[in-house]
Amino acid sequence: MNESDLILERKIELLRELRDKARQGGGPKRIETQHKKGKLTARERLDLLLDEGSFEEIDMFVTHRSHDFGLESKRFLGDGVVTGHGMIDGRLTFVFSQDFTVFGGSLAEALAEKICKIMDMAMKVGAPVIGLNDSGGARIQEGVVSLGGYADIFLRNTLASGVVPQISLILGPCAGGAVYSPAITDFIFMVKHTSHMFVTGPNVVKTVTHEEVSFDDLGGADTHAAISGVSHFACDSEAEAIQQVRRLFSFIPLNNLDDPPAIETDDPSDRIEPALDRLVPSNPNQPYDIKDVIHAVVDHGDFMEVHGDYAGNILVGFARMAGRPVGIVANQPAVLAGVLDIASSLKGARFVRFCDAFNIPLITLVDVPGFLPGTAQEHGGIIKHGAKLLYAYCEATVPKLTLITRKAYGGAYDVMSAKHVRADLNFAWPTAEIAVMGPQGAAEIIFKKEIEAAADAASVLAQKTEEYRERFANPLGAAERGFIDAIIMPRNTRPRLIRGLQLLANKVESLPRKKHGNIPL
Repeated sequence: MNESDLILERKIELLRELRDKARQGGGPKRIETQHKKGKLTARERLDLLLDEGSFEEIDMFVTHRSHDFGLESKRFLGDGVVTGHGMIDGRLTFVFSQDFTVFGGSLAEALAEKICKIMDMAMKVGAPVIGLNDSGGARIQEGVVSLGGYADIFLRNTLASGVVPQISLILGPCAGGAVYSPAITDFIFMVKHTSHMFVTGPNVVKTVTHEEVSFDDLGGADTHAAISGVSHFACDSEAEAIQQVRRLFSFIPLNNLDDPPAIETDDPSDRIEPALDRLVPSNPNQPYDIKDVIHAVVDHGDFMEVHGDYAGNILVGFARMAGRPVGIVANQPAVLAGVLDIASSLKGARFVRFCDAFNIPLITLVDVPGFLPGTAQEHGGIIKHGAKLLYAYCEATVPKLTLITRKAYGGAYDVMSAKHVRADLNFAWPTAEIAVMGPQGAAEIIFKKEIEAAADAASVLAQKTEEYRERFANPLGAAERGFIDAIIMPRNTRPRLIRGLQLLANKVESLPRKKHGNIPL
């Protein structure tokens, strides 16, 4: 072996050593501590998330440049985050995975630069960004530089919004300013008992407000999935969260110019479901589960619900029709009679806007008695929050199909993707009741004097209620005016929806030229 070969061999051996060192993160002891907490390492998480052998790492040898507080003697290759790109089911995605074994995954100048680099690359090539968050916060030894790093990431989150999908997994602590990057992204996944998000932690809360609260109660997965609505999914383990991300990825396009990924299906497009003819109870006040409709009409009954623990009076999620992804928004009569309120309006609006941004057709199933009354709702801003859902539907230009299964009363009829807000195809079952309000309330107003003058007021009210129901509480009035395109038999729902989607596959609709609208925030 000549001298040149020896030099090359030494360089290759040094490269191997450096790579091995980088893959060790903070070292064996810290990795062991991470495992004892029931948590995977940054690289183990990427191994689960990405197709085997597909990960291409970027910036493996980056280290921090700080010389304060003894940091100059503490350098780790990668500096607390693993970045790069890989494949999920053969489709490109960019990733960053914070490494808690290195400085607690704290964000610093070099770490932020690594994240920003892959976000910039994702925008250039049009691919999603998936962030695996596990960080103790800002690296305080670097001062304002670390805060600037957060802001650099926030800016890119904002610019990428609606251009490429952004998904966040919270797999450990995420506190202070760090929470605002996931908050801007499209979907947040958390793990019960190991994930925590909050602007200020339990100790600060106790000092300032004298409240004693645990980490889980303040910012755990269940709290954010069911109460605050910050998290879209609360999973039992990291492995489950990562698997759910892969499932979500199968429904969404790579960017805003791409089509959602279609697959072959053996579920017949003309399949009818006779059981749907008997689903809606004859008693208009009796609940039923709208999921029975969803599972009956989508491909193989496969529905990925989003925000399943939050605002249960409305359902949102992804499914396929004839192999093509669709977004579904549905009032849930089994919860609060399917009424719209602040939480459900926010939940629905957020989902509608995501689907519209990424070319995913919307199917809306309507059974809504109106908006939830009460001082809590009015003082909480139901007017502006309900307007968010209305705004989202009005603004959406993707194919929009609406099916009224039962009640569509008052302003809620308009808000739930009515023909008047540019829905493309509006169907109704024979059981649909489309009116300004419920029959009894309408009768009490219209026939008030007659009822008050009657000897048997209850009997007259019942009679007038039934008269109103026969005249107005049905889909015929709306159909006569073209507000409903067709009254269909429930059993034929799947084939009618699929034919509608096929009809609208090449739909083109635009918005007036403007910088952006001013959604009622």
